[in-house]
Amino acid sequence: MINVFKRVELCGFKSFADKTRLDFEPGISAIVGPNGCGKSNVSDSIRWCLGEQSPRSLRSHQMLDVIFGGSHSRQTTGMAEVSLTFDNSKNILPIDFTEITLPAGCSAAARASSLSISRSAGSRIRDLFLDTGIGSEGYAIMNRAR
Repeated sequence: MINVFKRVELCGFKSFADKTRLDFEPGISAIVGPNGCGKSNVSDSIRWCLGEQSPRSLRSHQMLDVIFGGSHSRQTTGMAEVSLTFDNSKNILPIDFTEITLPAGCSAAARASSLSISRSAGSRIRDLFLDTGIGSEGYAIMNRAR
């Protein structure tokens, strides 16, 4: 089994108001915790970073819903950022880097969501993932049956 996800960093994405870094070690990685702790938000952030643009697929009504909306003790962050880092030491992606980071961002001021890269760079990055099984729907998320 090859673990291509190395790290995900979130800031202002859904329930992650503060900058949060999750490192995925080789082998099987699992995110466990009580209801409401943000497990599904981690999978949403990965899907978003891989290019998912459907708010419904991200369990939202509109794309701006991915921005931390504030609480009784905290103001809204006004923006959401996620970066997904891939381990390419086994040359799964046809590029001469052992580590590749893909950023995504959304700003309430801009009222839009983007992958924080130019269109031409975006298509080149998507081309890197062709035939790798990596993409917004190229992975499995397992949930506990109720």
